[in-house]
Amino acid sequence: MREQCILGDSNKTILLVDDSAIYRRLISDYLRGWGLNVKVAKNGLEGWKILEQPGSPKLVLTDWSMPEMDGPELCRKLRERDFADGYVYTILLTSKDEKSDFLKGMEAGADDYLIKPFDEAELHARLLVGRRILSLQQELIAARETMRRAAMYDGLTELLNRREIMESLRREIARSRRDNKPVCIIMADVDHFKKVNDELGHQAGDQVLKEVARRLRIGLRAYDPVGRYGGEEFLLILPGCDLVGGFTRADQLRHVVSSKPITASGAPITVTLSMGIAASSSESDDLESLIRLADAGLYQAKRKGRNRVEQVYAEELESLNIAATK
Repeated sequence: MREQCILGDSNKTILLVDDSAIYRRLISDYLRGWGLNVKVAKNGLEGWKILEQPGSPKLVLTDWSMPEMDGPELCRKLRERDFADGYVYTILLTSKDEKSDFLKGMEAGADDYLIKPFDEAELHARLLVGRRILSLQQELIAARETMRRAAMYDGLTELLNRREIMESLRREIARSRRDNKPVCIIMADVDHFKKVNDELGHQAGDQVLKEVARRLRIGLRAYDPVGRYGGEEFLLILPGCDLVGGFTRADQLRHVVSSKPITASGAPITVTLSMGIAASSSESDDLESLIRLADAGLYQAKRKGRNRVEQVYAEELESLNIAATK
């Protein structure tokens, strides 16, 4: 019995590119005997069309001499193209055994080189190496994605973290100036959140924050950024929205959050939000001004009884004490 492949299920499909029917049959039998899946192409051009498709194989066995497109040309095209879904590992099969030919193949972009006729065990060993390299690359990509998410998103709510939501606001302000369209922001704060923590514990508080974040996400448009600004406070950005539209959207979101109790530590809790709103204008079209106005609006909402949306004008700022007790 042929040795079974020792790696996992990833990278189990091999693209075999060869114009020889004999080699296609021989190698396909080997691959299937090792528990691998096989896609077959009769020349480089046919192989390239397969590789252009989404989810195409990541490991290629290709002959050197073929009509329409040979193996080295296929390797070159692979290396010239940026495959967004991962690296393609290529083993060049050829009867050319000169050192200069080996160099040409590697310069074309091949990862390995196997001379025909080859031993079955040698082919198997080369494939194991290729699959192991691809698996390591996938682990690196997954680790990089984990680090990217950790740098961008809040670990509890899975919303954008403070740094990223502020960057999003900078981008949207720049876009609003360029397109001459407004941008509206909402500063939202969970009412009486300290009481939840004190009476039910911090685990219940975390559950409340996660559910509030979820409800805010489903209440927003797909392109409306939302992030955890800090503690129980959230920053929402509404591109292309003026104050009138912003008030409507904020009130809708307030109702989305408060319409149904949140279960935290087994207890149903009705959660409400206080919101401050601000929109870009000729007097306030920079990040600091918008944040200051939205924060002042949030303070007013708290002062006037909570569970409401408020707006403060720039000329009112100096007369207010922006030190809300949340």
